[in-house]
Amino acid sequence: MATIGTFTKSGGDFTGTVKTLALNVKAKIARAEKENDKAPDFRIFAGATEFGAAWKKTSGAGREYLSVKLDDPSFPAPIFASLVSVEGGDGYALIWSRRNSD
Repeated sequence: MATIGTFTKSGGDFTGTVKTLALNVKAKIARAEKENDKAPDFRIFAGATEFGAAWKKTSGAGREYLSVKLDDPSFPAPIFASLVSVEGGDGYALIWSRRNSD
């Protein structure tokens, strides 16, 4: 697992940064109007450019988090991550881990 972003919550949205080898941007995770049950709960922007989406989830331990999908032309494939609250702090960490290819 790797932390690829840090965020703070302001109102219902999150603001922070996303840093990977190919990307280093200020980002906003903004609430989205859901058009159907599978539509994302949030859209992710760098300035006016949308480069991801997120869905509300609950872990087996009952902790809420966001399941995040980021995509950019510089990526060979989309990045999947989780936005989780930092224990003992006010912030949120965007955590990436490689998915198993079964």
